[in-house]
Parts: sequence; structure tokens; C-alpha cells
Amino acid sequence: MNQMLQDQDVQASQAHTSQTESVPDTPASPPTPEHPHFAKPQRVAFVQSSWHRDVVEECRISFLKEIEARHITNVDVFEVPGSFEIPLHAQLLAKTRRYTAIVAAGLVVDGGIYRHEFVADTVIKALMDVQLRTEVPVFSAVLTPQQFHETEVHYDFFRKHFVIKGIEVAEACANTLHSLERLRGQVAAGIPG
Repeated sequence: MNQMLQDQDVQASQAHTSQTESVPDTPASPPTPEHPHFAKPQRVAFVQSSWHRDVVEECRISFLKEIEARHITNVDVFEVPGSFEIPLHAQLLAKTRRYTAIVAAGLVVDGGIYRHEFVADTVIKALMDVQLRTEVPVFSAVLTPQQFHETEVHYDFFRKHFVIKGIEVAEACANTLHSLERLRGQVAAGIPG
């Protein structure tokens, strides 16, 4: 009987050991994705409005982190009073030919002398014009919520939203620069698209 108990103990111990050995270790964090490198260094201008700076800066912070992960480390940050002033700065920066891309970030809300829909539409159209005239890609993280209330709940929501927008605009910027780099290389080599 003692032998049976010992055999059962050994079997239970072996079963426990095999169960714990077969459980895979779970990583503490997901692996960092490997992003492609650029053939030539890229330089980006980030233009942000100072209106609601505490919200908009969340976009800049997450953008800088994500764009660095995508092998773009030359980023110059510029601040303008409001979103309405971004297009002129973007145009002057594009004309310098110093930047391979320009990113705009701002929060347009009700108030002031202009209606927020008018400002947002005007800014987006002007940024598109800059891009088409200069052939320097311009990316927009200029947002205009339908209803924005100066409450902590809304501020918290839009801070989090701008973090996401910063990551998204960094991804769009890097992917577009890769695409343009390939396209310009093909054009220079005389290869049809």
C-alpha cells in the first residue's frame, strides 16, 4: 500500500512538472516592430498651435516617439498662436527645401472671431495647397470637434485622442516619405511606375 501511495505521489509530481514545463513564458511587452530605414536622411517640421497647448502637445509627444521609432530623428518643432496661422508657416518652411515633410497639429474649437468649421476647412484646404504647390508632403492633425466643452472630461478625452493622432500622423508621414523616396528613385532611374 505504501508503494501505491508513493507511485501516486511520483505520478502526480511528474504530471505537475510536465504541466509547468509546457506553459510558455509570456513576454512582458509585445516585440517592437521593425520599420524600414530610409536611403537618405529625412528632416520633418512639426508646426503646432499654442491654443489649447496642453492638449495639442500630446500629439507632438507621441509623434516624436513614433517617428523616431521609424528612423526619423531630425524633427524641428515650431509653435504658432493658433491653427489659422499654421498654413503660412508650413508654406515658408516648405519653400526652404530643408524639410522632406511638414506636420501640422492644432485644436480648433468654438470661440474667437471665426467659426470653428470655417477655420478648420480653411486650414485643411490651405495645407493641401501648400503640399501641391511645393511638392513637400504636409500632414494634418488639426482637429475640430463638433462640441467641445471646457471641462476636465473633454480635456482628458482630447488629450488621449491627440496621443493616438500623433502616432497615426507619424505612421502616415513615414510611410509617405518611404513611398516618395521609392517613386523619386524610379523617376531618376527612368523606370516607369
